[in-house]
Amino acid sequence: MNGADTILIADDDREIAGAIEIYLTAEGYRVLTAADGAEACGILEREADVCLVIMDVMMPVMDGIRATMKIREGRNIPIIMLSAKSEDYDKVAGLGIGADDYVTKPFNPLELVARVKSHIRRYKSLGGMEQREGLFSAGGLAVDDEAKTVTLDGDIVPVTPIEFGILRFLTQNAGRVFSIGQIYEAVWREPSYNPENTVAVHIRRIREKIEIDPGNPRYLKVVWGIGYKIEKI
Repeated sequence: MNGADTILIADDDREIAGAIEIYLTAEGYRVLTAADGAEACGILEREADVCLVIMDVMMPVMDGIRATMKIREGRNIPIIMLSAKSEDYDKVAGLGIGADDYVTKPFNPLELVARVKSHIRRYKSLGGMEQREGLFSAGGLAVDDEAKTVTLDGDIVPVTPIEFGILRFLTQNAGRVFSIGQIYEAVWREPSYNPENTVAVHIRRIREKIEIDPGNPRYLKVVWGIGYKIEKI
């Protein structure tokens, strides 16, 4: 992208949209605004350089949920949803239809700006729409098989070769569940004989590096009685 990164704010509350615009403009971003989901979708059809959308859930004409679903039909730009609702159902609904993040009103504008920066950094580090061969990702987690690096929201995560192998295998097959034996054979490339403790130790260390709360992981999840998977986000 040339010049300032462009952000689209879709919110029918002009005061909130205006306040967000002031903070983002102060950070050097170019800001566009829309009063409803339909207007936001129209802007995105004309403005190819938009690299992030801040989308309110409750809006007239077309709400944020329907607008996000429509955007996801052709664009993979980050979408941060805003809502006065804080119930888990609303968060799950927003994230489930393709949003990347969820912020509950009222919010700290500086926190929102920090999230915007994080998502744009990750989006640009992954090359936007172009996903090259050997780059596997799930949400903010990216495994680069060529560079042999793991990044989380654009930041390098230091991992051992075995940890890299586990993350590469699971992220390449995001959403699929693999048994401990399957993980062992794929990464160690030898038959598995009682590999439970070996794999479990590496899984625990990986979680400590990539999860905000290792006890309640977002990415690397256990499916009890079956095995592990990287959540397809």
